[in-house]
Amino acid sequence: MTETTAGNSHGAGHNKKPSKVGFFAGIALFFRQMISELKKVVTPTRSELVNYTLVVIGFVVLMMLIISALDFVFGNGSILVFTNSPEQ
Repeated sequence: MTETTAGNSHGAGHNKKPSKVGFFAGIALFFRQMISELKKVVTPTRSELVNYTLVVIGFVVLMMLIISALDFVFGNGSILVFTNSPEQ
């Protein structure tokens, strides 16, 4: 249970409003929760990091190819549609 949940649970049947936390107490709570979440972060191994990097680079290259192909098709299509080429 987090500190906010623990602080707001007054038991069943009580209709009390949750007490308002002061400005500086709220900031302190935020930093405590942030530090506890950062302790849960797991650093990837070197091989995982290389694998993730290659996946991202591959995805970016694939998206570049798709967007470049669409740009080429739509660019040439608009040139064909909007240019005046009188047939003789």
